[in-house]
Amino acid sequence: MEAVNPTDSASLLAAFGALGVLVVTFAESGLLVVGFFLPGDTLLFPAGVLCAGADGRPPRLVLWQVMLCAAAGAVAGGQVGYLIGRHGGRPLLTRTSNRRVREGAERAERLLARYGYGKALVIGRFIPMLRSVLHPAAGALGVPIGTFTLWQTVGGVLWSQSLVLVGYALGASVSHVDDYLLPLVGVIVVLSLIPLLVEAVRSRRARHGDAAHESATHGERAADEPSGPEDE
Repeated sequence: MEAVNPTDSASLLAAFGALGVLVVTFAESGLLVVGFFLPGDTLLFPAGVLCAGADGRPPRLVLWQVMLCAAAGAVAGGQVGYLIGRHGGRPLLTRTSNRRVREGAERAERLLARYGYGKALVIGRFIPMLRSVLHPAAGALGVPIGTFTLWQTVGGVLWSQSLVLVGYALGASVSHVDDYLLPLVGVIVVLSLIPLLVEAVRSRRARHGDAAHESATHGERAADEPSGPEDE
């Protein structure tokens, strides 16, 4: 039996089918370091493609099973991530030796502060490398559990179902879509990284703006201070 590569979506889907979707979406939605290395977008989209019977071939996965497993894994994983963060507290995120976790926690905190809990929890689902730390960060920051549960469920369902259905629609309508699967996955990855790039640009502009404001303020203070005793 060929070994399963947990970071490769094709390997996971071939070995476990819908169950693989459940496990991966669960882990990526809240298990911190583990989730960083698992495919999310790049698993759900191909899973949807495999649910479509095209070119005279029967579907290799069952659509309702994949959709159910994707939603269940995303929502349950988010809730577990929240509980991990709530019980572990901020030290769990700030004292970790993993640089990606620390940076992700800082990004998650900025997102929650900028957009509010509801909008941030929905937007964050669609940003890779943020999904895995957003829910523990929400728990550590004390987001009310009722608010968190509502909006992380909305985000989890929207994220998981939209990607599966987009893959299914393409698989059902485009002939020999398997031949284009790798480039399509690449497009999905690039699109999912756009919010990160936008946030990075905004953060850099904000830092430059703060630095310029501080420099101007310092210059005004220096100008107002007396240079020394006046000559009589």
